[in-house]
Amino acid sequence: MTTAAELDEHFIQAVGSLPGAARPGPRRPDPAAPVRAGSRLDGGTLLAIFDAQAQSRHLDFAARWMQQQGRGFYTISSAGHEGNAALAAALRPTDPALLHYRSGGFYCARAGQVPGVDPVRDVLLGVAGSADEPIAGGRHKVFGRAELAVIPQTSTIASHLPRALGVALGIGRAAKLGVRCPWPRDAVAVASFGDASASHSTAVGAVNAACHTSYQGIGVPLLLVCEDNGIGISVPTPRGWVAAAYSARPGLRYLAADGCDPVAVYDAAAEAARLARSRRCPVFLHLPVVRFLGHAGSDAESAYRAPADLAADLTRDPLVCTASALVGCGMLTPGEAVARYVSIGGWVHGEAEQALASRPLSGATEVMAPLAPRHPDLVAERARRGVPAARDEPVTLAQAVNLALGELLETYPGMCVFGEDVGPKGGVYGVTKGLQRRFGAARVFDTLLDEQSILGLALGSGLTGLLPVPEIQYLAYLHNAEDQLRGEAATQQFFSAGQFRNPMVLRVAGYGYQKGFGGHFHNDNALGVLRDIPGLVIASPARPDDAAAMLRTCVAAAAVDGSVCVFLEPIALYHTRDLRGDGDGGWLAPYPRLGAHVPVGRARSYGDGSDLTMVTFGNGLRMSLRVASRLAGQGIGVRVVDVRWLAPLPADDIVREAGATGRVLVVDETRRTGGVSEGVVTALVDAGFAGRISRVTSEDSFVPLGRAANAVLLDETTIEKAAVELARPA
Repeated sequence: MTTAAELDEHFIQAVGSLPGAARPGPRRPDPAAPVRAGSRLDGGTLLAIFDAQAQSRHLDFAARWMQQQGRGFYTISSAGHEGNAALAAALRPTDPALLHYRSGGFYCARAGQVPGVDPVRDVLLGVAGSADEPIAGGRHKVFGRAELAVIPQTSTIASHLPRALGVALGIGRAAKLGVRCPWPRDAVAVASFGDASASHSTAVGAVNAACHTSYQGIGVPLLLVCEDNGIGISVPTPRGWVAAAYSARPGLRYLAADGCDPVAVYDAAAEAARLARSRRCPVFLHLPVVRFLGHAGSDAESAYRAPADLAADLTRDPLVCTASALVGCGMLTPGEAVARYVSIGGWVHGEAEQALASRPLSGATEVMAPLAPRHPDLVAERARRGVPAARDEPVTLAQAVNLALGELLETYPGMCVFGEDVGPKGGVYGVTKGLQRRFGAARVFDTLLDEQSILGLALGSGLTGLLPVPEIQYLAYLHNAEDQLRGEAATQQFFSAGQFRNPMVLRVAGYGYQKGFGGHFHNDNALGVLRDIPGLVIASPARPDDAAAMLRTCVAAAAVDGSVCVFLEPIALYHTRDLRGDGDGGWLAPYPRLGAHVPVGRARSYGDGSDLTMVTFGNGLRMSLRVASRLAGQGIGVRVVDVRWLAPLPADDIVREAGATGRVLVVDETRRTGGVSEGVVTALVDAGFAGRISRVTSEDSFVPLGRAANAVLLDETTIEKAAVELARPA
């Protein structure tokens, strides 16, 4: 393995021995002149590229030195990938960038285009986990900064590509809708990634979605940059695979250049950006590069790479290539190039020493401050705005959601509703019926059948100023793309200290008890993967009036706080009209008046019985109310608490209502393991509740087809039996 010291010495020796010790003329060449015949790259820009590359290289050295001092926590190196500095130079500083973790050269070059930004200090404070670091505040080492239009990414194993597509599409849609976007309407979204990531299913899906969209004539100003170093950690990428996989895709322009040659990279990147910008099409730029200093940390390349291969990489060092180009065009002598490189190294080391003395984050409160900001008063004020939907007669749950979506589309000009079948069809259950006809295809539209792309579109469009309300058709389908919520959406404000946010209200049809169209994929009752995502708001309305009021709250929270909300809609209750008997209309409710909303984390109680408290949600609410009515006939007084919000749980309300009876039955239609009841019981225990607690749940099983579902889903008989048992005197 080539060490940092060996790589440093290699540059000094290789450049110092270049021919051209004396400049051929008495004056330097015109910095505005091309450095090579037929190239667009001028000498002044090439010099700036070299400086950015040298900064990045010395940052890699400094990160390792800081780790040796016990205050360096990130050592994934950009060494060998510094050709991406030329990529940055060919783009505009207003082109939003979602970067590969080996993008030190790009970041330094982009910072050089914007006055007042010190990339060296930024990166080193990130390496040190410093609270003074300007983007993530010490929460992670990321390349990101709002002034540079660099959107931070924490792990770019292609997980950022669906979002990048969303940014590209969102820029044009925001302009069309007259919504303020942080970037110009002719901006190009750029996303970089490695050759191993190019084969990840997320990348394949995102590129397919970009091609699918472009094929329909929709503008997709997206520049995809594959920095191909030929190896993923220790596994070689088959030679020629990236070109074979991406060079002939319909709707995708493919360009390639030697990623170690700054002139070739600049010219190819300039052409790629021109195509993406002028033709509004996706472009794939393939840049073969090299990798120095291993994958990360203490990775020993000698265990899986031959010495001859490592030596061959040194001959392609991009810093040496750039210095050679500068010497060749007369901008620098070899000695000047080495002196410039060494001087930059001294500056970086001095900044590293200062970073070691910086303040780390202290305490959970400071760490979590940007995770999920909550301003309930502002949310309440925003939720009161708008024109309520006119509806005299009581409505079903599905009708309430439809009316609320229409009301909110009227209220929020940047709100967009999209997903599978939501357009002309109006959704599988008619919940979005008529909305596209009323608000147009720019605001209510169908997507391709890919949940990852649906969420990526929401993530990216939220960054561009839009207010996305995507739909996932069934809860079981969300699991295909859940990392877009966990790894991308929920982390955005946390790892950017609130400088970037991706507001979203994700509507999901779910739970069990659907009649006539069953089976696991249409009756999924698993919520564990959602409930453990930090900062995520999970709304679970059961009643029509709650559904409309809670949807108002979620959209307002997204607009005010940038909240990421999941809005779970019980399929079995969509068209339910009755509660206790046929024709009683007990499950219908008036559409809520203007201003009615439900604060996040507040429950709703039914009844004032003193014998037993039932805590429930979703389909469990209807079952519990029916059971409570029968228990009243047996002289057992029950109060039923609908938690409504599964995250954050309304712990105070639960504890208060539990204390009124001293007996709590948790009625949970989700699974016994990983279900909501675990959180409710824990909340009671943590609050010191001294009464009796019991719970009934569905089984730890997938939901089978037809009547077999009744064997594993919670039912009223089980609820009633448990309630009677718990209500008996101890």
